[in-house]
Amino acid sequence: MMLKRRLWATTMLMAGLAGQGALAQTVRIAEHRQARIDALEAVVPAIEEATGIDIEVVEYPGPDREYVAKLITELRAGSGPDVFSLPGSDVVDFATAGYLVDLTEDIQASEAWGQFFPVAQQLAADAEGRIFVTPTMLAAQQLYFRRDVLEEAGISTEQPQTWDELLQRAIDAKAATGAYGLLMPMGLTWGGGAFNEGFFHLLAGSSTPQLVTEDGKLALNSEGVLEVMGFYEQLVANDLLPVDPLLGPDPWTIPKYEMFPSGELLITTCGSWCYIFDWGPQSSNPIPDVTEAVGTWAVPGREGGLHVLVSLNHPWAVNANAADAEAARQVVMAMASVDLMTSYAANEGNLPARRDAAEDPGFQELTALVQVMGGLENGTFVASAPGFSVVAEGVARATEALLLKQADAAGAQAILVDYVSSALGPDAIE
Repeated sequence: MMLKRRLWATTMLMAGLAGQGALAQTVRIAEHRQARIDALEAVVPAIEEATGIDIEVVEYPGPDREYVAKLITELRAGSGPDVFSLPGSDVVDFATAGYLVDLTEDIQASEAWGQFFPVAQQLAADAEGRIFVTPTMLAAQQLYFRRDVLEEAGISTEQPQTWDELLQRAIDAKAATGAYGLLMPMGLTWGGGAFNEGFFHLLAGSSTPQLVTEDGKLALNSEGVLEVMGFYEQLVANDLLPVDPLLGPDPWTIPKYEMFPSGELLITTCGSWCYIFDWGPQSSNPIPDVTEAVGTWAVPGREGGLHVLVSLNHPWAVNANAADAEAARQVVMAMASVDLMTSYAANEGNLPARRDAAEDPGFQELTALVQVMGGLENGTFVASAPGFSVVAEGVARATEALLLKQADAAGAQAILVDYVSSALGPDAIE
């Protein structure tokens, strides 16, 4: 009951929601992956009490690639769920296609808006300041390393300051232990994660830290893109990452869920969720004393500078063809609650987009996440633009060629440029 009362009080403070009374509508919410489904279902009763609207949770396929494909098929047909989450990099494309309701007035008038971290507000808005999603959760990503294994091998665990230092650390770690030194998500089957969980980590510290130019074009011919491809080429050339699993159907399973826990992989990109979902007590292969055994580094820039990369983690949107758009808007605003964010944090390990969630007793119990919450205050992000989902697919294809040694850095950049150009037209690229 405490959960329901708090969400009710929160929702009634939201402008435009008070006084609606009990409503008979049913709002269908799409969710995928069991951890996310469990997190949502835990707070459905409170959302129903807060809004007076019945909620039906519709389970969709995962991972993201299959989930998004099903959503697009339904939305193109003018159907689909009333409320759904999206990978952060897909929001602009869905909004541009006209699939999403503009929530700008609703969310900026809500009590939640002033509690959102500035980076969440910035990420939620497009280039024109419009907001099509409620940014409930944030992914804060950096480098995670096996502190226990490196220390035992006599390898420094100090923060690397440049790409060269990071690369040399990985080379030294492999030489000392025989384990793979550094994993960056790469390859076609990793899908959007090849960009969202790897490529943009390095891009932010390259000589061209943003892909979107002032006139809205994609700077894919930039020196920064070539630099990132060059770093990847060195990873493959030095045998620092396990190539075969990255070419398989679930490329994250063996490296992150088996090799990293066993000490066969020593450094990997990951996010706050890894302390809970990947390697914590709730995982299928937990690392004992995970917050002591596993440390974090910010991602160094090519010539210096440190970055914690922040992105929207499956923000919530309203279907432009929702059966009852007003009811769906009320529901998605109620989903900006501390309780929902804490539930998702507990089940998935991502971070709440609201500052006040840090003081929530339920969140305080998630000690592994509390220690990384502060990184959101100074988080860095790569701005998106129409066509970013195509860019992510192009990065996956380009890095696949690097894994197979079918291209060097310049060749991989050309694959990316050619793929995006064929999909979006040459005028989309600078």
